[in-house]
Formats: sequence, structure tokens, C-alpha cells
Amino acid sequence: MTRPIPDACLDQVFREARSRSAWLDKDIPDALLHELVDLVKLGPTSGNCSPARIVFVKSDAAKEKLKPYLSDGNQDKTMKAPVCAIIGYDLEFYQHLPMLFPHTNAKSWFTGKPQKIADTAFRNGTLQGAYLIMAARALGLDCGPMSGFDNEGVDRDFFAGTQVKSNFLCNLGYGSSSALRPRAPRFDFDQMALIL
Repeated sequence: MTRPIPDACLDQVFREARSRSAWLDKDIPDALLHELVDLVKLGPTSGNCSPARIVFVKSDAAKEKLKPYLSDGNQDKTMKAPVCAIIGYDLEFYQHLPMLFPHTNAKSWFTGKPQKIADTAFRNGTLQGAYLIMAARALGLDCGPMSGFDNEGVDRDFFAGTQVKSNFLCNLGYGSSSALRPRAPRFDFDQMALIL
């Protein structure tokens, strides 16, 4: 029987976690990024389609390549973050379904259906991006997810020769509290949920 995780874990992943824009000068080992992906891939996607593709921008050269595509407000914090993850989604995800979902011909659900491909890739790739944030927090990392970048430029320079499209960016590292504001308000239950 599955039991609720301890409150301390919920605090770390949700209640006390904050989106960060200032970072400590502390490296993220590549092994931790591998561990992160190993958790992300376990989150559910429809038909196990797993369309997310992630580029971890870590080196100074890679950051300089990304910098021109960032909005002004996102440049400095991204250059100072230990890693910036580009979370994309693969429009050719269905080509892998014979391996990922082998008990039926799931590839046929998508072949020749571009709108269904795009909707499924974006929806499930976004889910996997959210799993990345939760998994990163669970592993002790802080996150700074963001929009505010030139998708076409990022796609051209980081996903060349593929059918992968960028969705959003997420800075990863060990956050400094120096730039934190008070937590913004959230909706009450009745403002966002209904039990029927």
C-alpha cells in the first residue's frame, strides 16, 4: 500500500520551493543530471509516448550560444545559473512507439495525423517538463522555469536536423535567496477546483 510521503518532502518539492533567479556558485555534476533524467522518464505520458527532449546548457560556450535568444530579463540569471535546461518536444515521438508501447500498433494512431502529433507531443512534453521541475526539487536542486526566449532561434541552434521544438527553459542550480520576493498569492480551492 502506498503511503503519503513525509511533510518535509512535500515542503521541499512544493510548499517551500520557490522559482529562483539568483544562484550560488556551485556546480551541478553531470551524474546528477543523469539521475534527474532517470526520474523524469518515469512520469506518465499517454501511451508512454515520452516526447520530451532536453538539452542541458552547462558550458560557457553553450551559454554564449543561448544568450542571444534570451529576453533581456532572462539573460543575466541564465548566464549565472549552473545549468539551463531547454525542454523540447519531438514531433517524431511516434516513430519510437514500437519500442515504448510494444503491445499494440500505437504508431498507427499518429501516422499522417499532424495535428494529433503536435497536440500529443506538446501536451506530454509539457508534462515531462513539469516532472523535471518536481524531480529536480526532490534531488535538492532549485529551479527557475521561464518563457521569454526566441523559440525559432533556439530550435535552429540547439535542435538542428531534428523535429524537436523548444517549449520552455528551466535554470537549475542551488538558489540564492538574495533575489526572492514574498511568495505571490495563489487561488483558494473554490477559485480553481470543483468537486461534483
